[in-house]
Amino acid sequence: MIILGINAYHADSSACVVKNGELIAAVEEERFERIKHWAGFPVQAVRYCLQEAGVGIEAVDHIAVNRNPRANIWRKIRFILQQRPSWGLIRDRYRNAATMMDLQKTIALEFGVPADRLQAKVSYVEHHIAHLASAHLVSPFDRAAVVSVDGFGDFVGAMWGAGRGNRLEVKHKIYFPHSLGLFYLAITQFLGFLKYGDEYKVMGLAAYGEPAELAGMREIVQLKANGAFGLQQRYFRHTQASTMTWAGGEPHMDPVFSAELERLLGPRRAPGEEIASRHANLAASLQARYEEAFFHLLNQVYKEVQMPHLCLAGGCAMNSLANGKIFHRTPFREVYIQAAAGDAGGAVGAAFYVWNQVLQQPRHWVMGSPYWGPQFSEAALQAAIAARQGELAEAQCVMETIPDQGELCRRTAREIAARKVVGWFQGRMEWGPRALGNRSILADPRAPEMKDILNERIKRRESFRPFAPSILLEAVDDYFEQNYPDPFMIKVYAIRPEKRAVIPAVTHVDGTGRLQTVAQEDNPLYWRLIKEFETLTGVPVVLNTSFNENEPIVCHPREALDCFIRTKMDVLVLGPFLIRRS
Repeated sequence: MIILGINAYHADSSACVVKNGELIAAVEEERFERIKHWAGFPVQAVRYCLQEAGVGIEAVDHIAVNRNPRANIWRKIRFILQQRPSWGLIRDRYRNAATMMDLQKTIALEFGVPADRLQAKVSYVEHHIAHLASAHLVSPFDRAAVVSVDGFGDFVGAMWGAGRGNRLEVKHKIYFPHSLGLFYLAITQFLGFLKYGDEYKVMGLAAYGEPAELAGMREIVQLKANGAFGLQQRYFRHTQASTMTWAGGEPHMDPVFSAELERLLGPRRAPGEEIASRHANLAASLQARYEEAFFHLLNQVYKEVQMPHLCLAGGCAMNSLANGKIFHRTPFREVYIQAAAGDAGGAVGAAFYVWNQVLQQPRHWVMGSPYWGPQFSEAALQAAIAARQGELAEAQCVMETIPDQGELCRRTAREIAARKVVGWFQGRMEWGPRALGNRSILADPRAPEMKDILNERIKRRESFRPFAPSILLEAVDDYFEQNYPDPFMIKVYAIRPEKRAVIPAVTHVDGTGRLQTVAQEDNPLYWRLIKEFETLTGVPVVLNTSFNENEPIVCHPREALDCFIRTKMDVLVLGPFLIRRS
C-alpha cells in the first residue's frame, strides 16, 4: 500500500511516501528549487520520494493532501456575506482552492502520464486535522492530548482534542479571523521583518528586551473562556484586503496589520532601520502575550482530556521559547513535536491520517529520527568534487580521503577544537527546518567570538540571532536545567549558570539554548564526532547551525561545495572526504 502525502500550493510545499504504514521518504520542495519556503506543487519532492520508494506515480494507491477547500464551507459563506471582503481576496482564495481540487490533472501533466492511468484515490484532509495527525499518529504515545496552533488553514486558526490509538477526536476549533499565528505575523511585520517565515528572528530578538508593551499586546489578543482567544479586529486587515501568493515561488503576504496598530504601539520599524531597545521590548512583549494565550489554551486542553502526554503541531509549534516552558506552566509531563511541525509536516499528517483513520490500520511506526531526505553515494560525492576541482585549487584547498569513520570523527573534532568552521555533509538530509547533524555547519561552542565569526564570515545574518548547541543525550543534565530529550531542536531550555561561560557561543543573552540532544542510536556518526570533541576538550557539545548562507539548507553535494567555496568556511567534510583550506 503506497500513500503519497502532499503539502501543495502553500508555503513549505512538501511530499512524503508512506508504505504499509511506515515513512519511506519526506522532503520539502525548497531544497530542490533553492528558494526558501517555496510554494506551489512539489513536483521534485514527489519525484524523489517515489524514487526512494522504488515506485512510479502509477503505483500510488492514495494521494493525501493536507487541505480540504470544502471544510467549514458554511462558515466561509457566512463570513463573506457578513464581512464583505475585497473581491481580490475572494478571487485569490477561490483560485487557490480550484487549483487544489484539480490536483489529479496537475499530477498527470507533471509526470507525463494519462489521467486514466492514475489509480490513486485523492483524499483531502482538513488542514489542522492533518497537523494533529502529523504529531499524534507518528508519536510514541498511544493516548495524548493533541493541539494544532497555526496561522490559518481551511478557515481555522487552532484545533485541539484527543488522540487514542489510531483515532483522532476533535473537540474544539478556533475559526478565522482569530489566530495566534496571525498575531505573531502581524507584529513581526510591524517590526520590519517582511519575509515569509521571519517570526524566528523576532523570537531571537525577544531575549534582548523587556515586556514593557504587554498591556498593548493584551489589548490586541484577549483571552476567553474554555481556553479560547480572540483578536481585536481593528488592529488587523486580513479579513478585508491582505493578499497572499502561494503559486510556484517564494510565498508573499501583504501586511496584515492596520493603521490602528501604530496608534496603539507607536511607529512601525522600517526594514533596514536600526534596531532600538523599543523594538526589542515589542518583541519581548509579543512573546510574553503569545505565551499567555498559548498556556491558557494548553491548560484548558489538559482539563478536558486529562492526559499527561501532549502532541503539538502547526506553525506555532516551532515557537521553541514557549515549547521549553510547557513542563513549568502546564500539567503535561511528556511532549512530542515532530521535526517538521509546520505546514511541510502536513504532508506526513495527511498520509498517516489516510492510513490510520480512513483505512483503519493500526499504528506501528514512530518518527524518532529526522533523516528522511536524499543521500548520495561516495561516487556521487567524488564526481561533485571533481567538477569543482579548479575552484578548489584556486582557493588553495587540499583534500584527504579518510575511509575509517573513527579517524574521520577524530580529525574533524580536532579541526573544530582548533576554532575552525566546519561544513559537515553526511547521510540522508534532515526533514524539517533544522539542520540536525547531517547538513550542518559546526564550530567550537567554547569560543566567545565564534558567534560573530559565523555571522560575519558565513551566515551573513542579524547579530542578535543565537546559535544552537548539539549535546550528547547522556550529558544534558550536566548542562541544562531541564533534562528532557529533544532530537529535533524545537525547545529552548535554560543552560545551567555554571556552564554558561563554558559554552558561550551557544548561550543566548538570556542564558538559554535551543538544544538538540544526540543519541548514539539515532545518529551514530554525529554522536561519535561530538564524543571525540568531548575527549579532546572535556565538553560534550558542538555549535550546530544549518549548512547554508541565506538560502535553503544544502541538499546536493554541489550546493555544499558552492557554499564552502563562496564563504570563508575552513573545512568541508563530504562523506569520507575532508577538504581544508591550506
